[in-house]
Order: sequence, then structure tokens, then C-alpha cells
Amino acid sequence: MNRRKKRTLILLLIVILFISVGYALLSATLNIQGVSDITASRWDIHWDTASYTKSSGSVDILNPSRTANSSPILTDTDISFGTKLEKPGDYAQFTVNVVNDGTFDAELTAITISPALTPAQQKYLEYTVTYAGVEYHTSTSGLRVALPASTSNTAVVKIRVQYIQPSNAEDLPSTDTTFSSTVSFDYAQAY
Repeated sequence: MNRRKKRTLILLLIVILFISVGYALLSATLNIQGVSDITASRWDIHWDTASYTKSSGSVDILNPSRTANSSPILTDTDISFGTKLEKPGDYAQFTVNVVNDGTFDAELTAITISPALTPAQQKYLEYTVTYAGVEYHTSTSGLRVALPASTSNTAVVKIRVQYIQPSNAEDLPSTDTTFSSTVSFDYAQAY
């Protein structure tokens, strides 16, 4: 290698060294360090089965098969019952509390009653769901009924099925009939 190339190479190395040192002098590193404790959370909305009460004046509320001396089936998420309404004026009615035992505030967003009563059934049968004092006879969506997180915050649910006397006696059922229905309560996290 000739002398001129060596000097050029040495000069180039010196320039690279100064650029590297200059860059190191003009750079900085910023850090953020943190520690977070995360508390356990849970979504827990359920029926308070101990609060179930058959209303005074109600006919017997039985299990879904409607066998004598039976009781409704109560779990944290489902209530199944049956009843026998033998004449106009008879009704089955009970109350039960829904509890938000979780850590998130919740809202009732919809009540779905399925199937809805047919026009013929509406002449002799009433199906009423009362939630926190408000009556519902059909499916309702777009609700925003608060149920804050706390075991002391409950909402009372009342179910009433009543055999009513129609204005025209011909509207009474001419044969024994069975009406089966499901009521669903939909909850979402409150924002």
C-alpha cells in the first residue's frame, strides 16, 4: 500500500472516530420505570336465591313439570317454575333479587320476553315483569338501568302470570292450554 493511501486511510479512521465520539456526546437515553399492583376483578351478577318469595294470594309455584308439592328450581343464573291457573283471577307471582357482587358497575340493557303473548292469549293472560319498580309486558331494549357493584345493591324482580277474565266470554280458551315463556335480563358494564 503506498504512503498516500495509508494517510488517507488513517485520516478516514480519525474522522470516523471523531464522528463517533461526537455522536456519543450528543445522544441521550430516557427511561421510565414503574411498578403497578393490579387488584383482582370479577363480573358477578346473579340471582339471590335466598331472597325468593312467593307473593301472598299467589297459586302454588311449582317446578317446571308442575308436580304436586314441588318447588321452583333456583340457581345463581336460572329460575325455572311452573304453575296451574285454573280460573280467571288466578295468578302466580314471586319476587327475587338480582345482585351485582362483582367489582364492575353494571347496567340492565334489555329485557326479552320470548315468545310474546299472541293477540288471542292477551285476551285471557297477562305476563308482567317488574324490574326495580317498573313494569314490562313486552321485550324492551335500549335500557340503561344502573346496578352498581356492591352486595348491598340489589334490584327486585317480580314475575306475575295472571289468568284474566276477558270482556267477551268467547275469548276464554276452549281447551286446556300451556304457555311457556323465557325472560332474559341482559347486563353490560356501565360506562
